[in-house]
Amino acid sequence: MRPFDPEFAEMRFGCGLSPVIAPTASVDAMLQGVAAPDAIAVRFPIATFDTFRTRVAESNALRRMVRGNKGTPEGDAAETQRRALKRQTQIDALHWFGQSMMRRAHTQTGFHERLVYFWADHFAARGKAELLQRATSPYIEDGIRPFVGGRFADLLISAVTHPVMLSFLDQDQSMGERSKRAVNQGKAGGLNENLAREVLELHTLGVGGPYVQDDVRELAELFTGLSFTPEKGRVFLKNYVEPGAETVLGKTYEDAQTIEPVHAVLEDLALHPATARHLSRKLAVHFVSDTPDPALIDHMTARYVETGGDLMQVYGALLEHPAAWTREGANIKPPVEFVGSAIRALAVDPAILAELPDKRLRKAVLMPLAVMGQAWQAFSGPDGWPEADDAWLTPQGLSGRVRWAMSGPRILCPDLPDPRTFVDTALGASAPETVRFAAKAAESKAEAIGLVLMSPAFQRC
Repeated sequence: MRPFDPEFAEMRFGCGLSPVIAPTASVDAMLQGVAAPDAIAVRFPIATFDTFRTRVAESNALRRMVRGNKGTPEGDAAETQRRALKRQTQIDALHWFGQSMMRRAHTQTGFHERLVYFWADHFAARGKAELLQRATSPYIEDGIRPFVGGRFADLLISAVTHPVMLSFLDQDQSMGERSKRAVNQGKAGGLNENLAREVLELHTLGVGGPYVQDDVRELAELFTGLSFTPEKGRVFLKNYVEPGAETVLGKTYEDAQTIEPVHAVLEDLALHPATARHLSRKLAVHFVSDTPDPALIDHMTARYVETGGDLMQVYGALLEHPAAWTREGANIKPPVEFVGSAIRALAVDPAILAELPDKRLRKAVLMPLAVMGQAWQAFSGPDGWPEADDAWLTPQGLSGRVRWAMSGPRILCPDLPDPRTFVDTALGASAPETVRFAAKAAESKAEAIGLVLMSPAFQRC
């Protein structure tokens, strides 16, 4: 393996270079940053879902009050409160976006922040009901973030059984066809296979994995009973459960009328060799290249199998392999990573971002991300955002990047840095001479900064 390059490590595995935060010192330091107390989350807090669901319960109570008091002062007052709560949730969601960007900009453990982003995308979920549509950041905060340095099985169980995931994939509406609830209603239940299919196809074994339609259906029947309420969070509804044992990938899980068989099947799926390879390849593609060296994938897969899905060990296998550090075929930064690394290179003051009015923050960052093709937390399906470079190299996406690079920094950083210094800040010692020349020759600071941000050296990691 070539000598450790701190600047390259920050650009490839972290959130980019910063003028106020020193690059990581070693691979060991990168891994320690994942295991260490989450200081950046404390500095820039985001509500957990456990906190968020109380406002969902409040909104539901207000809605019931409105329905029961139509045309009365009490009903009107409840409707006013409900709308105010909805508006406050929209404001909070925008604030959480800003906090997420500030975490990227000011973290000293960039690898950890990137891993949170990776796993949040792997387990992409967005609530469907009114306020739950704004719950993705709280879901990530307590459903994903605390588990990225542990066993994959624990992360899988947390994400799959989380209320936001259950809402996103309609699991809360799934009922066994012979369940007690269906029998009492006098009609067949409505079994929903969405969650089961995505767990097998996306979350564990992968597309083309060793499963068939019968496995999907049996897993869906095993999942019946998984649900949630705003008052309690996760719940298991016994009267929704399909009675009888279920067989998934040749293993039978007894009918215990509890959540234990659900945890058991997820544990087994987490340990499956196909899961080990699927996840290892996804990590390699995300951090290294659209076409990673097969030897890197083999190395990570072997470590995953040896350690029973210990993610810290898998990350270690990624970082210790020479193929992870090759500069050939480097990935294009998706829009969120591009903007996040630019904000980090500019050392944007948290106070400036916090003080921007809602409309100006949307115009400065949120709307440009959408134009670039990656509207914040608005992925089109459960497979999250694409990793392939060509998904981002579209005429509209590139045009959006250029426009933001030339105008966005002036809004977020009114006192723009000297472009000659910014070249080193953003690209380090390996900055190409052509970029240095362009920064010196530009007609204005804003143009020079934009040219640096749009250089291939900054656009790729």
